[in-house]
Amino acid sequence: MPATQEISENLIRENINRAIGEVFVTMLGRQAELCVLTDQTNCWPPIPVDGQTSQPQIVGTVGFLGDVNGLIYLYLDVSFARIATSHMLGMTEEEIEEAGDEVVNDAIGELTNMTVGCFKNGLSDAGFPCKLTIPTILRGSNFSIEPIAEVQRYIYKFQSAGQCIVTDILIKVGE
Repeated sequence: MPATQEISENLIRENINRAIGEVFVTMLGRQAELCVLTDQTNCWPPIPVDGQTSQPQIVGTVGFLGDVNGLIYLYLDVSFARIATSHMLGMTEEEIEEAGDEVVNDAIGELTNMTVGCFKNGLSDAGFPCKLTIPTILRGSNFSIEPIAEVQRYIYKFQSAGQCIVTDILIKVGE
């Protein structure tokens, strides 16, 4: 099926907003609202650099391959990742602590996988069929993602129950 529309910033924003909204309500029982940004420096980088105070982050990433290729990074601070894991698995925060980082990694990997899957479905519906890669987790407190020059980058910040979620979307159409 040929593409029915261009991959525009509007298409990207609508799809990530829908994906984050649906997945957060379904899996966490929480609303997630897209923050209106007039200046992306308010949310990027999600991890402070150059001597600023940095919070430990968990970053889930899932790629998509097909008529459009890309990666989506989902940034959450560690405390919110633990709360999300607790909600997803029906475990207390003490049980999460006892279970260790692996259970949090798995939960955030699945949250990212579901979010990117929902996003990918929107691209497929717009005429850009693609498939998902396996989730990967990054942990740290002072790193950045630097894409190659040929990709388009879209960064969106969401708020959910006072917590910040940042999505970093890297896309390349064709090849």
